[in-house]
Amino acid sequence: MSGVPPDRLVGWLKAAGEPTRLRLLALCAERAMSVSDLAATLRQSEPRISRHLRILSDAGLVTRQRQGQWVQYELGSEEGTRPFVMGVLCQSDPRDATLARDRITARSVRQAGEVASGTRLGRALAAFCRDTAVSVDGPVCVLGARHPELLQSATALGTPTVAFAGTRRATQALRAWVQRAELPCRVREARATVTASELVRAGAPFAGVVLDATGGDGRDLTDSLAGLREALRPQARAWIFAGYESLEGQRVVEHPLARLRRLLQDAGLACERLSPLEADGEHVLAAVARRAATTPQAERGVA
Repeated sequence: MSGVPPDRLVGWLKAAGEPTRLRLLALCAERAMSVSDLAATLRQSEPRISRHLRILSDAGLVTRQRQGQWVQYELGSEEGTRPFVMGVLCQSDPRDATLARDRITARSVRQAGEVASGTRLGRALAAFCRDTAVSVDGPVCVLGARHPELLQSATALGTPTVAFAGTRRATQALRAWVQRAELPCRVREARATVTASELVRAGAPFAGVVLDATGGDGRDLTDSLAGLREALRPQARAWIFAGYESLEGQRVVEHPLARLRRLLQDAGLACERLSPLEADGEHVLAAVARRAATTPQAERGVA
């Protein structure tokens, strides 16, 4: 850091000395990211993230680079900037749970922003839906919608379909894909976990729900399952796809198959079928579930 004027060094320290901005620097140090993706990763609003990025940008710690219609943020190019940031990050605990979770979530957000069309995994997920299809009379909802093949399976049932994408970039990409494929499907933007009010506005309760959580983390899966029962009609079915990584790494040793079955039960869903799938180097658990007759709370006599 020799040669850096003291006033500039103080400015860097002030800009970096805030928890959210430190997390942003850690993410930008790995690769350039957009405001939308950074906000989705940190689970904060885009205006809030933009304010933090403006402070980092004014200090010269990050720079803005336009790539097509998106503005990406990466570490600044001023002399001494990268060594300073990397030196600060090296002082953090490599086992820190927040920073580790940010890295995993960022990867999931980037994957969700890409329409994974024409993949072996997408075809395997769609085949599972077709093989376990039941008669559906009413609207179908697709949550996550990372693999458009699942949209094709949902719309093939001949009912109005709505899909939720996790970020603005993912929403735009999916809308373009749906338009090209001429599918009768509406695409809405939502956070990682779609709220009950958003589902109601989209047409809930649904005759069928497909949850594409192949690129999410454990929190997203648990939160999504928590509201899934009320989004289903009494005799409706749900198809759930979850990556092995989102079901591993827990403090209590539990096999992913057993954990997903337990999460479904805790969410008031009765599992009818549970199968492992593998394609394109990804390991996924595929499940079919229906609304249980009673919720776990009711069975325990909890008001």
